[in-house]
Amino acid sequence: METTLVYDGTFDGFLTCVFTAYEMKLKAVSMVNEKLFQEPLFGTSEVIITEQEKANRVWAGLKKKMSSNELRRFYYAFLSENPTVETTLYQAILYVFASTKNVASDFGNVHILELSKLTKNVGREKHRMEAFVRFKLTKDVIYFANIAPDFNVLPLLKNHFEKRYADQKWLIYDLKRKYGIYYDLQTTELISLELDANFDPSKTSSAIFAPIELEFQQLWKDYFRSTNIKSRKNMKLHIQHVPKRYWKYLSEKQ
Repeated sequence: METTLVYDGTFDGFLTCVFTAYEMKLKAVSMVNEKLFQEPLFGTSEVIITEQEKANRVWAGLKKKMSSNELRRFYYAFLSENPTVETTLYQAILYVFASTKNVASDFGNVHILELSKLTKNVGREKHRMEAFVRFKLTKDVIYFANIAPDFNVLPLLKNHFEKRYADQKWLIYDLKRKYGIYYDLQTTELISLELDANFDPSKTSSAIFAPIELEFQQLWKDYFRSTNIKSRKNMKLHIQHVPKRYWKYLSEKQ
């Protein structure tokens, strides 16, 4: 009979589930985010409370079995939010722990191969977010950017923007997942916001953003309009480098 372990959706929560599965010696087990959980018709379910110590023990065990790049692959794959990622990760972890040698890059294993594919997708989205995020200066003198990536890459953006904008307060908010990261010149922390129902992320509202930001937006649009050479426009190539789904972040496209 299968046991479903229900966790809070965090990576540490997932690792706690892995620890629990080993501790209880579960043979048939599945792990599911509490937001997606539906009571199974057959089998049992158990709510797992995230415990940092248990999560750390699993992570430390994985560190001993693979390189840092291979370890990163497991975390990136988790952030893909693929419907079956918990099963893929758990089976890969079982495979890694069962082997006496490093098999974390054994792409002959279907689960290791799937993790590699998911990692590439997440890594590509991370780099695109780093390139296409556009900040707008609010009246509170905070640089605000909204995103809605295909994958949950927001935790991966922290280091890049801390280094690039170390002297500015900024907030990057994921509209799809309803949380953000806020940098206050000292530390970066996770936050959630209650956005106005009329908030339009594609617009630069004068009620929220500083007057100088509105002027800058107009100057930026004028610059792109003046440098555009219609006879040399290659829209196919342009879309290849800047896919349409990212245009909503770019002020010059509004």
